[in-house]
Amino acid sequence: MPLDLDSIFSFNATALRLRAYRTRVLAANIANADTPGYKARDLDFRAALRQALDGGGVRLRTTHPRHLAGGGDGLAVELAYRVPLQPSRDGNTVSLPLEQAAFARNSVMHAAALRFLNGQVKGLLTAIKGGQSR
Repeated sequence: MPLDLDSIFSFNATALRLRAYRTRVLAANIANADTPGYKARDLDFRAALRQALDGGGVRLRTTHPRHLAGGGDGLAVELAYRVPLQPSRDGNTVSLPLEQAAFARNSVMHAAALRFLNGQVKGLLTAIKGGQSR
């Protein structure tokens, strides 16, 4: 019976890709903390993960059964504008402490997703090797 690696790794791999994407969004917010008129953005991680796992990603339409399903990461994430805690005179909505805290938390969650994925790979290798250590 063949292994379906997509089903085995899909949750943690998708979570890892979403965490990496959120890291880029939060880094852009931090980098633009002093840019007049910049609007801070973020994503609802739970909703994005649910949508990605339900097949809500971007897919290319194929016209022949032998066509490949298309490239890209398959993530279709909606970014939302962050509601400012304290409006600034220049229209910038970035709250640097809030963004830094979100970035740090996301980094910890990214590392955890990577650890979980690594554990799955190690467990699969152990099963393939028959429990032999090397």
